[in-house]
This record gives sequence, structure tokens and C-alpha cells, in this order.
Amino acid sequence: MGEDGSRQGNGQKSAGEVLIVTGMSGAGRSTAANALEDLGWYVVDNLPPQMLKPLLDLTELAAGVLPRVAVVVDVRGRDLFSDLPEAMRALRERRQIRLMFLDASDEVLVRRFEAVRRPHPLQGDGTILDGIRLERARLTAVRESADVIMDTSTYNIHQLATQVSDLFSEENAARHTLTILSFGFKYGLPPDADLVADMRFLPNPFWNEGLRPLTGEDADVREFVLAQEGAEDFIAAYATALRPVLAGYQRENKRHSVVAVGCTGGKHRSVVMARELADRLAGVPGVAVRVKHRDLGRE
Repeated sequence: MGEDGSRQGNGQKSAGEVLIVTGMSGAGRSTAANALEDLGWYVVDNLPPQMLKPLLDLTELAAGVLPRVAVVVDVRGRDLFSDLPEAMRALRERRQIRLMFLDASDEVLVRRFEAVRRPHPLQGDGTILDGIRLERARLTAVRESADVIMDTSTYNIHQLATQVSDLFSEENAARHTLTILSFGFKYGLPPDADLVADMRFLPNPFWNEGLRPLTGEDADVREFVLAQEGAEDFIAAYATALRPVLAGYQRENKRHSVVAVGCTGGKHRSVVMARELADRLAGVPGVAVRVKHRDLGRE
């Protein structure tokens, strides 16, 4: 395969992208599949791993007709599901295939199953939690081989669909998408953060009466934060440190990462520094940079 994954070894064009969607039952696979379908992906649900190779053959025969195919593979396949790690290894030797793993905490998964009043597919005569623990054990190897791991514990269905759209929309031609997320520590750490930076070493504009009602999106706050001792040194050093990380993510085919930038309330310092960091990283080759402010506007 060429470096861009666009040709097979025999010189024939590949059919395009193939994404395997799997993960914990109740973590949002159906929502993710629907979001992908809305983006124009051809989605196949509940496919046994043994059928992945014939499907791959079909996508190559139908080159151009099925440019992007997403396949949902999960424990509903019962004993057949155990063949997924081996099937993925064999297919990746032949072609670039991505795997997205959806996860959530045990507590959240139990709550979701109780809300819909359905049993876990693996619980048998036990409890929902028994089924979750058994499934988690079976999925360990699959999770470790994933290109994208998405923790959906704090997402509703609309937020999950938005995340999937951000990751897999056709306009995202970059090899890696970096989300720089500002947040407030008092509201908790973002569960899907790959790296966390703490801006509480800088003076808090909250204690300046003129700046308190403003946010990090306002010029006065931005000027105040960036003028503080250590602000420029940190942002320059952190941007420099992240460049080899982002290059390595691309080499390892990690498609998405989240750098969380926090302060006390997620309103002033983190917002300024997240935006500034994004500006410093905007020119990194192969990387699309997005900025999101999780807690901006919260009281």
C-alpha cells in the first residue's frame, strides 16, 4: 500500500475508507452509526467479523460507488465476535482500516440499560453489571487496537452525534484532528482528554472587577492574561512540545486527540490560552485544529 493508502499493491485504486465501529453495549454505537449514515457513509450494522473480508472485497469491486463504509461489529454476534482481533490484523495487512471504540463508565452503562429496560446481551442469569464486566473483559484486546477511543459517559445522543460528525465529516481531509478544549476544574476533568494543561499558575482575572464579567474571548481579558509573567514562556514551550506529539500521532494513525486547557471556572485564563495555543499550532502539517470552550457561559 502507498503511504496515503490510496492504492493496493497491484496498482488498483482502493474503494476508499473503511471504519469499524465497536465498543461497549450502551455506549452509543447506534447513535454513531446514524451520524455516519447522515454524513453519507454506507453503514452495515451487526456484521460478524468473518464477513469483513467479503465486504472489503465488495468495496473494492464497487470502487467509487462505496467510497466510505462503516461497519458496526459487536457482541450481538455472540461467539463470532471473538474473531474480531484476528480479522482486524489480517485486514490491516492488506489495507488501511480504522477502528473506533465507544466506551463509557460502568455506572453510566448500567443507568442506560435500566432507562430502556433491556437486559445486557451478555448478562444471562446475572445482573446488568455482570454482563458489562464480561463484555469489558472480552473487548480488552479490541480496545487496545483502536485508532479512536471515545468516552461517551457525559454525552447525550446529540452531543455524541456532533462528536462523530466532527471526526468523520468529508471536509476533514487532515490526517489528524486536534481539539483544544478549555474547561473549568471545578466542573471536573474532561473524560476524553489526552493531555491536560493547568492555567491556574496565572493570576485570575476574576479578581479584577473590570474583567470579571468578561470572558477570555474579550480583548481586555486576552491582553491581561498574555501579559502575565510565565504566560508567553508556557504557550511557546507547550506548542513546541506538542509538535512532535502531533507528528507521532499521524505516524501511528491516531486520527483525533484532545488537549484540555483548564483554569478554575473555564471562563478567562483557559479560554485565552486555548485560543492562543490553537493559533500557534494552526500551521502544523496534516493537523486540523479546532477550539471548543466546554464551560464558557456557565455560572
